[in-house]
Amino acid sequence: MKNTMLRTAVAAAALLSAPAFADEDANLVINDEIEITVRAAAPAHMENVDEIFSGWVFRSDETQAMQVDDFDNPGMIWVEAGAETFASVDGSEGKSCASCHNSPEDLAGVKAVYPKWNEAAGEVRTIQMQVNDCRENRMGAEPWKIDSGDMLNMEALLASVSRGVPVNVAIDGPVQSTWEQGKEIYYTRFGQLELSCANCHEDNYGNMIRADHLSQGQINGFPTYRLKNAKLNGVQGRFKGCVRDTRAEPFSAGSPEFIALELYVASRGNGLSVEGPSVRN
Repeated sequence: MKNTMLRTAVAAAALLSAPAFADEDANLVINDEIEITVRAAAPAHMENVDEIFSGWVFRSDETQAMQVDDFDNPGMIWVEAGAETFASVDGSEGKSCASCHNSPEDLAGVKAVYPKWNEAAGEVRTIQMQVNDCRENRMGAEPWKIDSGDMLNMEALLASVSRGVPVNVAIDGPVQSTWEQGKEIYYTRFGQLELSCANCHEDNYGNMIRADHLSQGQINGFPTYRLKNAKLNGVQGRFKGCVRDTRAEPFSAGSPEFIALELYVASRGNGLSVEGPSVRN
């Protein structure tokens, strides 16, 4: 009975709806040159949604404006830090990222296809896992923790050079079983509140909860600078926060469950543009 009342309260809060979007016709062009697709037809594998929207569409005019110019985007500070790390030698091999890749721009488009299958390793890898593979096996350097400061700096850099590139995450072939696992997690109710990802981001997107619009939970803008905590946030760190909000014990960052969930959620954004580092509430 208590759990039912809690779920009812959450649903009622979500349905106290203002307009569905802050500005549903707004378009995002960064630095007057990088056109970002913020709405697109839903991928064929999405059964309950016809159109997909970047989280940017659901933000206030003031928050949206922070992404229009890199000088106003606080997330670009972390991009600059990532660029310094990219050029810095680390590890026993005396190499930097730039030893193999002349510049970050050489990696434009890479962010758009992760998570993806790595044939040599026989596993699905997030882009953070691939960064660590390069650090360990090419540079002889210590791996970074998932969603740690150095890792998010590098991911922000890789996202920034891919802005405007359509997300195109594969869901078939060797990744299919992992994708199916991620889908199952997405629709599974967790915690004392017995809520799934879909309850908020599929059933109630555009509605108001906690004085803010619920988005579709797209991750094409990650890593993202959140005004709430004034720092750069990673995808799996955000997953942990969402699971905690259901009053459940979250999976660990880098766990098979969160890798699968990241793959599935990323695929829900196929057709939107990479736009990280984004700015969100």
